[in-house]
Amino acid sequence: MIGAEQVALVLLAAGRSRRFGAQDKLMAPYLGRPLGLHVVVALEAVPFCERVAVVADTQLDLAACGYRVVQNDDPRAGMGRSLRLGVEAACAGKPQAVLIALADMPRVTATHIYRLLDRAEGPDAIVASSDGVIPRPPVLFGCTHFDRLLRSEGDMGARDLVKHGHHVVTSPAELVDVDTPEDLAKLIHG
Repeated sequence: MIGAEQVALVLLAAGRSRRFGAQDKLMAPYLGRPLGLHVVVALEAVPFCERVAVVADTQLDLAACGYRVVQNDDPRAGMGRSLRLGVEAACAGKPQAVLIALADMPRVTATHIYRLLDRAEGPDAIVASSDGVIPRPPVLFGCTHFDRLLRSEGDMGARDLVKHGHHVVTSPAELVDVDTPEDLAKLIHG
């Protein structure tokens, strides 16, 4: 087990959101608050050693939520660039692990994050979330993997690493990410 106090949270919030349209996806209303704030609120009581948010074109004020904000000036370079920027910023605090979460996954819970932390065993840990079929974020990487994460490129990010890690299964509903207005409508209207 790796304690939350030894883990830096890296929130990726710099996607181009091409499929969502012209609107700032993270500011889209969902259950009384912006979509991008749901994971922030869900994880606010988890005592991470640091919180880093990688952003591009969003009005979401993550600095006001206690995040060190890192600007991704080239989101077209893919998720790998955001991952590199976030991990690089997090490494300054010398965490034992980083937890990568996505701002467009509004149903992630602190309980699930604690299950990931409980499953993490030391610096070699890779612990991903899964719906029982596909591993996906949130995912925890022990410090042994930081160098590889810092070389991430394109839209693949760290998928190869995630495939070889431990997978903690949770409800598919918790791992929903919002890519389109239709995805958001399904969440709102069931």
